[in-house]
Amino acid sequence: MRRIFLQYNFALRAIVTTVLLCAITGCGNPKIIGKWRMSGDSNATVWEFSKNGLVLIGDVRGRYRFGDQDRIKIETPFATTVYQLKISRDRMILQEPGGSKLEFTRISEAQR
Repeated sequence: MRRIFLQYNFALRAIVTTVLLCAITGCGNPKIIGKWRMSGDSNATVWEFSKNGLVLIGDVRGRYRFGDQDRIKIETPFATTVYQLKISRDRMILQEPGGSKLEFTRISEAQR
């Protein structure tokens, strides 16, 4: 009987751990994964979001994670910023609370 309890206890812990890891690493918004360039400027810095919570802004590496109410926190060695996130098809808007707005367009394979 004790062995059966331990098996179910292990399975329950594995499921809870998986769900928590998925929430922490940003599985909540897979639409952001990929390369984005500021709209209207073909020479603008490319922002690349990876599945594992890493972001590459030009040559600067950082981390991102999602918060509540469609917020995203981006941390680099130079700054930590929280943005309001809006994604619609191939358009993304990052807006600082009460501040500036950054508009991006997803980069297709042909443009890379």
